[in-house]
Amino acid sequence: MRSITLLLLLHTLAPVWAQERPVTRLSSPVVNDSADTDLLPPAFYRGRRQALRDSLPAGGVAVLFAAPVRNRSNDVDHEYHQDPDLYYLTGLREPNAVLFVFKEPQPVNGREVKELLVVRVRDPKREVWDGERLGSEGAMVRLGLEMAITGEDLLQVTMAMDERHTRFMALPKDPPANDPRDPADLQDLMATVADRTAKAEHGPPERLRNWLAAMREVKLPEEIALLRRAIDITCEAQVALMKALFPGMTEFQSEAVVQFVFTARGAEHEGYPSILGSGRHSCVLHYVTNRRIMANGDLLVSDVGAEYHGYTADVTRTLPVNGRFSTEQKAIYELVLKAQDAGIAAVKPGAPFRGAHEAATEVITQGLIRLGLIQKADEVKRYFMHGTSHYLGLDVHDPGTYGPLKVNTVLTVEPGIYIPQGSPCDPKWWDIGVRIEDDVLVTADGCEVLSDCVPRSIAEVEALMAEPWDGVLPGLR
Repeated sequence: MRSITLLLLLHTLAPVWAQERPVTRLSSPVVNDSADTDLLPPAFYRGRRQALRDSLPAGGVAVLFAAPVRNRSNDVDHEYHQDPDLYYLTGLREPNAVLFVFKEPQPVNGREVKELLVVRVRDPKREVWDGERLGSEGAMVRLGLEMAITGEDLLQVTMAMDERHTRFMALPKDPPANDPRDPADLQDLMATVADRTAKAEHGPPERLRNWLAAMREVKLPEEIALLRRAIDITCEAQVALMKALFPGMTEFQSEAVVQFVFTARGAEHEGYPSILGSGRHSCVLHYVTNRRIMANGDLLVSDVGAEYHGYTADVTRTLPVNGRFSTEQKAIYELVLKAQDAGIAAVKPGAPFRGAHEAATEVITQGLIRLGLIQKADEVKRYFMHGTSHYLGLDVHDPGTYGPLKVNTVLTVEPGIYIPQGSPCDPKWWDIGVRIEDDVLVTADGCEVLSDCVPRSIAEVEALMAEPWDGVLPGLR
């Protein structure tokens, strides 16, 4: 065991804090007037930081940065989305932040602390434009951080870190742009941390991501509750779409039905751009243009997911636009549904992650041969070219170990068959794209389909599509 003396914030810290900095000391506190009463509490994030700390070696320090602000065009930025790992450890939704998690307590401004969060300074002029900021005091009170300082403070602090210390630093996937108006933007923070920790041993950055992937793979009860909420909202949106769909409707109007339910039910965002692909677009896996007019006889692949408090659903249904499947559409749909049932049956503790995919692929392969669409098993990828499962959580494609399935892991099971125009088969099959996707929780004795609140069978789908939708949500006034 190596001894540690990580003097992260040395003698310069006290003078920095002693200076008069009126911009950081607003008389009015940050107001919490949110309608949300089910946000994860500070204790959840504190527990996640402790779990990460337990993974660190002696002398280790984990460093994570906020996601960059991404420009949409000119002076308009995309709505901000936090780096999921940093959010998982803090609950912070603001940019220009750094989190330090120390293996052992370190002296910071005369206190021994195991964690430090660097956040934006409070600035009344900017808050008029962009909304309230937590600031250092707000971060400690609202997020439960042991210690927080501002980025301006960090820029004036000397870090002493040598070869006795190991730094595990996860950099943003996209390089941030420099904001010349902000002396403590993300680019400045990254440069400062890199410079002050240059003498430390540099641990492989993938180790930090791997530790976090293993943690995020297994959901805690609080996370599963939020996932259930996101999935329930998504199921309600799919049901509304089934009732609202008709020939002549545009793809973007079908998306509007989905988005209406998401927003009315309290989802903050979509977990990913909604896929509403009809006709030939049903054979495009990640089609997001959503501008086509849907015709009688088309299939519509509706692949959507509400994001609720950071956690996203991912549920796909394939619908006949006129409410009735044709003979060919029915044959492909039933094959995909049978493959999905086989995949779901393969989900259980200790089973290989790819077990669901292998089970679904076997069913689709034999079915396509039986229908005469392929002649040999190795041709199956012509019409089924993607994996069957991915992890689900803060990301729609959440990280994980891809090892044997663990209890309280959530993953998708989503086989599909896509037969675009020009495929080497009878043209009667062309433009049939079918994907059925559900979100599945691994339980102690098997699994639970969390998204079974929306029907899958042909009879159920057609029956529901025959019902009218009045555009009103139950219980909404």
